[in-house]
Amino acid sequence: MSGNEPDFSLPVRIFYEDTDAGGIVYYVNYLKFMERARTERLRSLGFGQRALLEHGFMFVVRDAQINYRRSARLDDLVEVTANVIKAGRASLVFQQSVRLEGVELCSGRFTIACVDSESMKPMALPDACRQYLDGRVVPED
Repeated sequence: MSGNEPDFSLPVRIFYEDTDAGGIVYYVNYLKFMERARTERLRSLGFGQRALLEHGFMFVVRDAQINYRRSARLDDLVEVTANVIKAGRASLVFQQSVRLEGVELCSGRFTIACVDSESMKPMALPDACRQYLDGRVVPED
């Protein structure tokens, strides 16, 4: 995003169900937290899941890269960021992180593809989405 906009973040409380037998967050749950943050980021831009489907398209994860550094524990309150850093003709790239008191626990880069909700075939980003993103992200090569 442009330097003028702060990171989008979503607070997430770590519940018992998020942890393993050792009381730390089970690694796959970070992906769930990041999915929630991407969904809420898109909603904040006017692209909630229900509206997307009503307009005949949806976003699916095409590529996920994640780097784990530290663990969160039961009852921690983490901040999960979700920021669009690149936009292609039919995809968006998000940079994300999970932080606890400013310390990065893990980070990830996710490419989500825009697809037709019935055929599941790639489609161009809708004009409304493209108009919002113009000037805010670096175009994908």
